[in-house]
Amino acid sequence: MEYLPSLQQEFDELKPSLFELLAEQQLSDLLPPSIRYILAVATHRHPRYLLRILNSYDEVYALLSLVVERYYLRNFGGSFTENFYSLKRERVLLTKNGEIPRAQLGAPGPVRDSLKLRSADVWKNLVIMVGIPYLKRKLDEGYDIHAAPQASLIMSGGPRYNPSDDLPPNPTIRQRLMHAYKWFLRNVYPSVNAAYYFSILAFNLAYLFDNTKYSSPFLWLIGTRIRRLSSADHHAIAKILAGKPQNPRGARSRPGSGLLGLLSPQNLYPQLLTSLRYFLPASIFALKFLEWWHASDFSRQLARKATDTLDIPAPITKGMISPSERKKKKKPSTKEDTPSTSSELTSKASSPRKRIQPPISASSYLPIFTVSLPPADSDAASSCPVCLNQLANPTACQTGYVYCYVCIFHWLNGEHQRQLDFMNGDGAGAAWEDDQGDEDAEGETPRPGKSRQGKWESGKGRCPVTGRKVLGGTEGLRRVLI
Repeated sequence: MEYLPSLQQEFDELKPSLFELLAEQQLSDLLPPSIRYILAVATHRHPRYLLRILNSYDEVYALLSLVVERYYLRNFGGSFTENFYSLKRERVLLTKNGEIPRAQLGAPGPVRDSLKLRSADVWKNLVIMVGIPYLKRKLDEGYDIHAAPQASLIMSGGPRYNPSDDLPPNPTIRQRLMHAYKWFLRNVYPSVNAAYYFSILAFNLAYLFDNTKYSSPFLWLIGTRIRRLSSADHHAIAKILAGKPQNPRGARSRPGSGLLGLLSPQNLYPQLLTSLRYFLPASIFALKFLEWWHASDFSRQLARKATDTLDIPAPITKGMISPSERKKKKKPSTKEDTPSTSSELTSKASSPRKRIQPPISASSYLPIFTVSLPPADSDAASSCPVCLNQLANPTACQTGYVYCYVCIFHWLNGEHQRQLDFMNGDGAGAAWEDDQGDEDAEGETPRPGKSRQGKWESGKGRCPVTGRKVLGGTEGLRRVLI
């Protein structure tokens, strides 16, 4: 397939095949999620320093990508991943077909200098390589948060109207912009996203059959195409990697031109960015090696052979009691052990029972109304924890617990009858007091029928069992197929 264009016209050895471009694009698309995963794993060990970076990962990655891609475009003529595949970007001349084959054969150096990206071309390419992917990731993330849950609920027969999407009576500018942003994601962005992928597909097919020089519509807009590195490009890159001589013959070495000169910001910046050319293939090799190590049985056999020669000492049993001595210490209950007087019975009956402490809100510092799970060994183990009935249309919360769809929908909106009864001090709230503590912030136990407003949180927007906040509210719920 690489030589397919040669069947229609003269073969161009500097024109890369479509499959090279797709391989380069796939590698470029895999870098952001891979780095995000590594950063997420490192954040578990050092959350104090890396949590803010992980929360603003898209912005941090776009900034670092802007610095790296600008350096590679100015020095090597292509992006970081394009340089890995020996590709470059060059301007398209305003000549017939944009080709000068005789000049490329006779004077490759001057042709390379004339087709080299200028400063304005570098910034145009940075907009395509950094700006558009960043905008695409943010729009996809916003669609998954604001539009996808509602679309899935509508397709599954859920409510088609959500009152939280309406504007308040006197909306602010921020609320108006957020409402317009959600409307764009739900009504316009799916069509824009489809047009984006269809245009790329059309240009790829046209490039495959040599009907265009551009493999992407964005490259066509800025007048830039992707080519293979020529001999003149390899010589120029070799001179850049070699660098200028630090100490020519007959010249004295300036102070700081040794090891300290290499660590100076002027030399450290290009050396650090250039070393990424060797880090990428090394990381790919390390990844493939780890995949083979975990997939093969070699690591298990090696670990088994290593442990065969170890003499494991006998366990230390100091302080442990043998089962026979434990039985001797246990005495059967006798009449002397049972309370004989009425005072002893009264004291045991009046002893306070251990109550389960409710979770406390981190913002209002008030206890949160929660429900307890049914016992695992009872018949109600598969029932809804809120209504204690058989699950109807089971729906999973983000915490992993499953409820009836009607129960969890009304609970997150703060409209469930059990919440209303508890906050009013009657109904299900009184039954809940028997199992869990019911004291307000002042340590007083409210009387039945007394309102708990301002002393308790009803659990609105929270998981009924754990009391944790549910991101996205009712839009973050997922149906469970049984």
